[in-house]
Amino acid sequence: MKKLYCFDFDGTLTYKDTMFMYLKFYDSTKYRIQFLKHVPLFILLKLKLAETEKVKKSFIGSILKGQTQEKIELKSKQFFEHHYPKIVRENALDFIKNIDRSNTQSLLVTASLDIWVKPFAEELKMQLVSTRAEFKNGIFTGNFIGKNCNGKEKLVRIKEQINDSKYDKIIAFGDTSGDRPMLKWANEGHYQFFH
Repeated sequence: MKKLYCFDFDGTLTYKDTMFMYLKFYDSTKYRIQFLKHVPLFILLKLKLAETEKVKKSFIGSILKGQTQEKIELKSKQFFEHHYPKIVRENALDFIKNIDRSNTQSLLVTASLDIWVKPFAEELKMQLVSTRAEFKNGIFTGNFIGKNCNGKEKLVRIKEQINDSKYDKIIAFGDTSGDRPMLKWANEGHYQFFH
């Protein structure tokens, strides 16, 4: 039986949102300043008066734009080493460890940036489907390649990744409205399963 597992990352497998954690870890002083500057935008976001992608790009860019890919990757590795496995839900880790990997494909599907999620995907032996950071000449531009990987875009990107492969069963795990299209599409959609 050929299976496909699709796991959301932030909140589903982890206890916390890794974007804020990573940016704070990267540069805590800059993070505090930019967080305060972005509070009005975060409020607009909560009130659904601002676009998630624009606010996210602005906040991430305010801390990482102009940084080298080399430094970002090094910091991502350090972030992973510092926080893994502490921030991952224990029952989620147990579940993943017990997946029969023969005839199974596992995807880590996240709106978070590939920058800091990649080491987690590698450790969990999953292919990463995420929002992608744009680098030019080894420098982060502050932009994304393509759209923010959330909501319907998650489904678009999963389908790109599996490229017409057929599965007997598709099992998805999520914890927010941004995971709903993926959960609906799967044969088995589990909401807040590891909580």
